[in-house]
Amino acid sequence: MISERWAVTALRVFLVALFGILVMLETFSLPGQYAHMAQQNPEQAYLRWPSTIVTVFWVVCVQVVIVATWKLLTLVRKDLIFTEAAIRWVDVMVWAIAAAWVVLVGVFLWVGFNADDPGVLVLFFLFTTGVSVVGLVLVVMRALLKRATELRADMESVI
Repeated sequence: MISERWAVTALRVFLVALFGILVMLETFSLPGQYAHMAQQNPEQAYLRWPSTIVTVFWVVCVQVVIVATWKLLTLVRKDLIFTEAAIRWVDVMVWAIAAAWVVLVGVFLWVGFNADDPGVLVLFFLFTTGVSVVGLVLVVMRALLKRATELRADMESVI
């Protein structure tokens, strides 16, 4: 079985790679893609900046989750995962996912009222459901972490 140390190191490598890809995406790819779409479809050019802002916001939310995950991995390495500091970083993740979800629901509703293709609605429903599941699982995991932190504090006071 893979040791905790190797798993943490591998996860950090992938987090750095993902963060770098997201930086390139938010600075080059997304603005360029929406500029190109505005040139190709002038009747929908008014969506260029709102679409760019919303998608970059979602990327930033993912980056916040990546940074919080990095911080949690640091706490795992230092054997401080069952502390209030860990709960604060999980809270950061929950709030980032909640903010992304709120904007996603707004876009889903806007697309729902303006779409002429049901496939786009199904895709946004899938995204909304997926983000909802991830957010709710994280809330449950936060509650478990909080209980474990309290139990560890109780055990340390007894010992």
